[in-house]
Amino acid sequence: MSITEQLEQAYTGAVYDVMREMGRPDCILPSDIRPLDPELPLVGKVWTCSGSIGKGISDDESLLSWTGMLSAAPADSVVVCQPNDSTIAHMGELSAETLKFRGVRGYIVDGGNRDSDFILRLKFPVFCRYLTPSDVVGRWKLDTMGEPIEIGGVEISTGDYVVADRDGVVVVPEDVAEAVAAKVVEVIGTENELRKMILSGMDPQDAYRKYRRF
Repeated sequence: MSITEQLEQAYTGAVYDVMREMGRPDCILPSDIRPLDPELPLVGKVWTCSGSIGKGISDDESLLSWTGMLSAAPADSVVVCQPNDSTIAHMGELSAETLKFRGVRGYIVDGGNRDSDFILRLKFPVFCRYLTPSDVVGRWKLDTMGEPIEIGGVEISTGDYVVADRDGVVVVPEDVAEAVAAKVVEVIGTENELRKMILSGMDPQDAYRKYRRF
């Protein structure tokens, strides 16, 4: 079973607990990065990009830059973007449909989204900080692809993993991903056993003493 398949069995709370126990608690993106559709969790290997507002950039330049990112995003990845901007949308309906068609799992951005109703119907997972009709045309350009970025003090590199759901986004660094994924599967099994014992009548404190988890 792959790392992604193991993490798909999990949820953010369990992944965070394992990261905390491994001494890596600084792994959660800011709480205002929310799912467009809370019913769509997102798990996968990260591919990063970043950009910035460009003074004097033409409509053509901005759109060539943007579509270059859509072309480069690897299939089966989760695109994580640091736009270095809080004014415009950094994802929209045609872009989301393009990424989905090309096999990208979803998109996480420390910025904005638009065309939300269309993307909701598309069932493409998007996590963003705000919504706005404004777009990138003539204003924003891509600066890096595949290079390390930072969101809310969390360092994110291509090759890391993310687990995202309605509770938030947890980043699992590549160097510990295999260990975290294996431990999470074990933890969820233990939690399921603990739940059965409590629902069978075991006192919750006795259950905690037995499993040392709650």
